[in-house]
Amino acid sequence: MIFSDKITALAAQAEKELSGIYRDIDELSFFNTSRIMDAFSEYRVSSTMFDGTSGYGYDDRGRETLDLIWARVFGAEAAFVRHGIVNGTQALTIGLFGLLRPGDLMCSVAGKPYDTLEEVIGISGERGNGSLADFGVGYRQIELNSDGTLDFEAIGSLLRYEKDKNKPVKVIFVQRSKGYLNRRTLTVEEIGKLAGFVKSISPETYVVVDNCYGEFTEKCEPSALGADMVIGSLIKNPGGGMAECGGYIAGSARAVELASYRLTSVGCGLEVGATLGQNKNLYKGLFYAPHTTAQALKTAHFAAYMFGALGYNVSPLWNEKRSDIIQTVITGSPELLCAFCRGIQKGSPVDSYVTPEPWAMPGYNDQVIMAAGAFTQGSSIELSADGPLREPYTVYFQGGLTYESGKIGIMSAAEAVLKG
Repeated sequence: MIFSDKITALAAQAEKELSGIYRDIDELSFFNTSRIMDAFSEYRVSSTMFDGTSGYGYDDRGRETLDLIWARVFGAEAAFVRHGIVNGTQALTIGLFGLLRPGDLMCSVAGKPYDTLEEVIGISGERGNGSLADFGVGYRQIELNSDGTLDFEAIGSLLRYEKDKNKPVKVIFVQRSKGYLNRRTLTVEEIGKLAGFVKSISPETYVVVDNCYGEFTEKCEPSALGADMVIGSLIKNPGGGMAECGGYIAGSARAVELASYRLTSVGCGLEVGATLGQNKNLYKGLFYAPHTTAQALKTAHFAAYMFGALGYNVSPLWNEKRSDIIQTVITGSPELLCAFCRGIQKGSPVDSYVTPEPWAMPGYNDQVIMAAGAFTQGSSIELSADGPLREPYTVYFQGGLTYESGKIGIMSAAEAVLKG
């Protein structure tokens, strides 16, 4: 692609300033790759584990071994990884319905969860559709402090109040990334501190983390620091661009067991589930994941520098440390939000000729525009951009299977925004 002199010069300036940060990201990728290779070695991964099963999927050695590897890598007691989980929202639904029972209380402590969870919880949508609220599960929400940190005072008050009533909060839910909110991403250390705080007051409360977009952006995951359940999608970071579908749950043995009964059925749990030839992509995706995530991190830093230099409000800033791969740019108008997404689409390897338009996507309250010229539909580890058409017209973007392709996509978006 051919870019204007202004954008080409700005890209060169960005890469010069970012060289030290890129080295740090490469070191992180090496560290996390080493952890995965150690796990592969420990569990003696062989090509026979890539064979698929059909029917009930009994005795699927590849599936069972991958679960063990996932638990080790995530610092968890147990885990399961399944290609049949359709998206991150379903994975979260499996986890929440696995833990919560009628009369239980769930509290989201990082403000409103991602839009697609609203109907799952029952805070929007029609009653009677089978939400948690329909099953008698209560919901509370605690906002972050003004500086974007967790409000431990409010969390502690709620935990003590409910415990005094002999009805301890069953689930403390925390979303690691910002979703469609203009807030900072929470670090693994902060979530670990939350888990310790919750357990000190109410040991029986489960700490559940929406880990989407955060995997392998740090040296460990929240499950290694005490979270009972971390949940994510395989077409984001941990699938490494190889998994074509799927999701995972990792955490304490009991929490994962309860989720497995929701995944299949009580009594069957993780003993069943045909892999249908998908094992190889899941193993290879995990192997690639730290490197692919590193490419997405570099792309995000590059984008922050470019659009910050062009005068836009960006988060995180180009030189800030990151705990997920999401970058935001406040465009200020629906026209510029759409222009940005169209620029990303034009700079994509697949469907670059397509013009994305806003539409009423299922599970969202506002029209959403999405750009995703991806090899796998909806894969947000591949460069994609999207945003709801609501003020302040923030575009959320992430991914980049390779830094080179991510750089091209961001430069294309910059050109489109400059043209308006």
